[in-house]
Amino acid sequence: MKGDYYRYLAEFKIAGGRREASEKALVAYRAASQTAEAKLTPASPVVLGLALNFSVFYYEILHSPEKACQIAQTAFDKAKADLSTLPKDVSKDSTLILQLLRDNLSLWTADLEGIGHNTPLTSMR
Repeated sequence: MKGDYYRYLAEFKIAGGRREASEKALVAYRAASQTAEAKLTPASPVVLGLALNFSVFYYEILHSPEKACQIAQTAFDKAKADLSTLPKDVSKDSTLILQLLRDNLSLWTADLEGIGHNTPLTSMR
């Protein structure tokens, strides 16, 4: 949530304030990602929500669509392989977030292709 807070601040700040909020968001997202990876399963809704928000941060705030796609794709692939191990009620939450990740990947990949970037994305099905 700390990363999200600073991401929201970065959306409205200008110049130095935007840079400072972006740096704080990046530090918070990285720390949360490391903790989540160490303590939770890849298909956990918490892990997937974090990956979704972190990828949006890279896409919208840092203007790095390649990194955004990489984060989203990695989370998608790891979770898809782990989804069957979750209880049914948790699996439903994870599936919804996976759909959001897939939707973002589709949009971002189309944007990248439209401006001539090549991204090595694997299947999003």
